[in-house]
Amino acid sequence: MKQYQAYFFDLYGTLVDIHTDESKPKFWKAAASCYAFHGAAYDPAELRSEYSRLCAAETERLQKAFPGAAVEIDLLPVFRALYQAKGISPDEALTADTAWAFRRASTTRLRAYAGAGALLAALRFTGRTVILLSNAQSCFTRPELNELGLMDRFNRIYISSEIGFQKPDPRFFSAALRELDLDPADCLMVGNDPVCDVDGAVSAGMDAVYLRTALSPADAPDVHPKAVFSYRGSDLRRLRSLLLRWD
Repeated sequence: MKQYQAYFFDLYGTLVDIHTDESKPKFWKAAASCYAFHGAAYDPAELRSEYSRLCAAETERLQKAFPGAAVEIDLLPVFRALYQAKGISPDEALTADTAWAFRRASTTRLRAYAGAGALLAALRFTGRTVILLSNAQSCFTRPELNELGLMDRFNRIYISSEIGFQKPDPRFFSAALRELDLDPADCLMVGNDPVCDVDGAVSAGMDAVYLRTALSPADAPDVHPKAVFSYRGSDLRRLRSLLLRWD
């Protein structure tokens, strides 16, 4: 069977089970309390409205700069601007701490899927390059990787908010391929989204494995015709044996 030089992994829904909810009033009350503690007084409804406005404005700015692209904003400037609107000049540490408090308040479930860490470790043990390619916010994801003990399981980590593009945009894939000097034909993408992960990888010239998990899109198929193979479920211990046997 074909041996790959590098394995790219999606994170949420592929290696990690997560549930966040930013819709409840109690969440915005907690977020407003965080800002108020540092001198930026917001009513919860005001904070929610201004946060949404700033996110939309930044997204529109990027879309105008890159028409037709799947862009990804960085939320840290949004968290910073919310302070500045109230006359507070936050340093980097306060901005990052506020972003992390925001994420923690919205998260009701966060855990690695069974066998996730062992899968990544086993691939690295065989000498393969293991890469994270995630549509996510760096200010949320990097602390979560540390919390889950997965940060050191990857050779390299690419997060869409740091690149400015998200899957399935080919610019996100090519940023990693170019920096690591990888031939896409020597790379395998593993992910749970049929469009972002599988179609995106195939468009970039890579092979892909499709995982159908509970966090896949609701209308996602069980089998993806473009994938090298499809795998249903979130117990990654069997996937590890399949990939290692495949190698």
